[in-house]
Amino acid sequence: MRPIFHAALVNGAFGDPGVCVDLKFERRAILFDIGEIAALPARTILRVTDVFVSHTHMDHFCGFDHLLRVRLGRDAGVSLYGPANFLAQLEHKLAAYTWNLLENYRTDMVIVAHELAGEGRVRRARFSSRRRFAREDLPDVRAAQGLLLETPLFRVRAVPLEHHDITSLAFSFEESVHMNVWKNRLEELRLPTGPWLGELKRQARAGAPDETPIGIRWRTREGSHDRTMTLGELKRRVLEFVPGQRVCYVTDVADNARNRSAVTEFVRGADLLFIEAVFLDADRELAARKGHLTARAAGSMARAAGVGAAVPFHFSSRYHGRDAELRREFAEAWLTAQGVPQNL
Repeated sequence: MRPIFHAALVNGAFGDPGVCVDLKFERRAILFDIGEIAALPARTILRVTDVFVSHTHMDHFCGFDHLLRVRLGRDAGVSLYGPANFLAQLEHKLAAYTWNLLENYRTDMVIVAHELAGEGRVRRARFSSRRRFAREDLPDVRAAQGLLLETPLFRVRAVPLEHHDITSLAFSFEESVHMNVWKNRLEELRLPTGPWLGELKRQARAGAPDETPIGIRWRTREGSHDRTMTLGELKRRVLEFVPGQRVCYVTDVADNARNRSAVTEFVRGADLLFIEAVFLDADRELAARKGHLTARAAGSMARAAGVGAAVPFHFSSRYHGRDAELRREFAEAWLTAQGVPQNL
């Protein structure tokens, strides 16, 4: 199965937490957390459409300024999602700058912010560069089962977790049904690859009627060719439908019974899990005081959830030069108990 996206840490295991999910063929990317993002190329930052912030500690949110600076005057906007009090914090962050020259920009950059409140309610506000980023409240919406964003290609869900006396959100990126193209069947039908396959998949995802005509145009040495087939016939003959992949992101959570249960259920069966592993188990008392996971605790959660692959990150700087110890402890808790050779 050829994935539609690539997910990777922005800053490695020791840097500011963050994952970039790059939807390679959609000219679109999303971020889970936005600490330092200087490592991302400007072309990637310009593709970011949605930013999901676990909480607003500096190492999870300071990169918003960099994103704004790169995109201001060049892009129409971005959507942000965060926990309780997020709207007020974003409002104050934007108000900290002087915006008297924004009329020089032709492009109106609009930030639509979402705050996951209690009982599945989402508060929203709009911040427009044309109005010097003054806050404009929007009607609340519901987030059934933590659903924050849904598109034809993917959805993103969130679950609140405890991090000392604040909430930290964990996120799940869930690809919609994946469509593979049988190239050998295309050859049997004497059909080419090309942009028309994107339209075919778009119509199939949208649930268009099987009678919908799909135009196929291509050129060869013999000249131009034009053929029309129905969506239903093409679905039966050239497409394979398989479950989409799921990527989960968990960081800054205390190791307690409630969080363990919530994390395990939320990430169960994920294809890829990014999970913090801040301290070694020998320092578990320090981890408890700071509301973070040890590598052993993170590995045991990954094992209990039965994830396909797991990446530990957010290593404490006290372990510089000792990251192999954190990875080994994580692997022992996750893989060894399953009889899987360690390869982290």
